[in-house]
Amino acid sequence: MMQLDLPLGQPVGARADEFLVSDINAHAVHHLEHWGTWPVMAALLVGPRKSGRSLLARLFALRTGGTVIDDAERQSEVDIFHAWNRAQAERRPLLVVADAPPPAWDVRLPDLRSRIGATPVLALGLPDARLVASLLDYLLERRELVAGPGLIDWITRRVEPSYISVLGVVEALEEDAMVRQNRRLSIATARPVLTKAGLVPNAPPASVEQEGA
Repeated sequence: MMQLDLPLGQPVGARADEFLVSDINAHAVHHLEHWGTWPVMAALLVGPRKSGRSLLARLFALRTGGTVIDDAERQSEVDIFHAWNRAQAERRPLLVVADAPPPAWDVRLPDLRSRIGATPVLALGLPDARLVASLLDYLLERRELVAGPGLIDWITRRVEPSYISVLGVVEALEEDAMVRQNRRLSIATARPVLTKAGLVPNAPPASVEQEGA
């Protein structure tokens, strides 16, 4: 698992913001790293919310000096149109971030629709098991939560493979840790919390040894 560091200020004890690179998003990262070879000086980055797309876009802008338009569906189509033309004229890259490409993104301005149609689409897919585990490890460490033996694997095999679900798990565990006044986590403490929140299936209790298998 590779990481792209985003050099922003962070609280003491926290890791720097990172974009975790896996098979799910490696193609998009590779394309962005080689922006100098783009025949069209623009790209459309799409993917689910909480997928790290905004983080990746900010990292891209910092490294290239390019322009980012995030949440493109909610921005002025005229502004995007002019930004696309300016990127070609100045040979400075433009990264447009959206939930999905057209036709799911209903672009109404014909001139912009044609330009977006000529723009490469970079997709961030749903996380696989490897990326889910890496995200859990990264997010728990960022919040200074200590995962006990087998916990990340236990969650990975049960949680829905989506960025929203992974974030929900971490938030639920952090809230419970604050109530317990103990930032050490285990399968025994996590199971009732995540089951009650509907983040993992309700299963009969089992020993830690059995669940970690």
